[in-house]
Amino acid sequence: MADDAVWAIARSVPGWAHGHLEVVPLEGGITNRNFVVTRDDKRFVLRVPGKDTELLGIDRANEARAASLAADAGVGPPVVAFLPESGCFVARFVDGAHIPTADLRRDDVLGSVVRSLRAFHACPPIPSSFNVFRVVETYAETAATRGVQPPPAYDEAHALAGRIEAAFAQNPSPLTTCHNDLLNANFLRDGEHTWLVDYEYAGMGDPFFDLGNLAVNNDLDPPADELLLQHAVGDVGDRHRARLALMRLMSDFREGMWGVVQQAISTLDEDFRAYASKHIERLLTNAAASPLDELLASAAQPA
Repeated sequence: MADDAVWAIARSVPGWAHGHLEVVPLEGGITNRNFVVTRDDKRFVLRVPGKDTELLGIDRANEARAASLAADAGVGPPVVAFLPESGCFVARFVDGAHIPTADLRRDDVLGSVVRSLRAFHACPPIPSSFNVFRVVETYAETAATRGVQPPPAYDEAHALAGRIEAAFAQNPSPLTTCHNDLLNANFLRDGEHTWLVDYEYAGMGDPFFDLGNLAVNNDLDPPADELLLQHAVGDVGDRHRARLALMRLMSDFREGMWGVVQQAISTLDEDFRAYASKHIERLLTNAAASPLDELLASAAQPA
């Protein structure tokens, strides 16, 4: 059920002060509350931000800007309104089904997702930046100021991140408009088209973070990683493979440190300590099992 505060927000949307509205909670999401609003037989999604989400690096005005650019590119739902005073925004409801992780190993499904992702990467720049190497450090500082320390494996992961950053810095990729939260819950398949939703973490960054984030979040196996790169870059070389593999590691680092901040701010009944440890330990396990020196050398090569 929508509470009085949500009804007040819905009524504050331009054009919604009067007339019949239906407001129904939309399942899913950890940091926000989402609702389907029906007005005049048209459906919309109202996003109500969670408490203290700015500590996760979320800028609601930037989210709305990124969502609008994605809509202009045809890969995001049209944005109807942004309410700066509450940080809420409203988008048109789009039909589509969440994509099971296993289906993302299929050429047609993965190709549809990557086409939409490439269209977003081609969008005009947005004001915010997303540098994963700084994000993990900021998360550590934010949590520490609230009495939560990173897992013991943080120092080892941070040292590894420094090596990865140094390799990428030798020949950096041009910054692009990136999504940075490519869980399968943020893909809606509508026939041959895939909608991308949830632009909270969008920012100018390295497109290989998006690819690594997509790959590790959705358990892509090596053949699917290769397929992902074929759709994303076309003529795949060792540099591409290395950057994908290394950004898979950085995606887990980011996810782990996100969990550390959530320990400090979340009111949800979730074991974010275990969540953080799982992701950071997985990145170290995967790094140890990889030809790390070779990957770093290949990633440093020019495009």
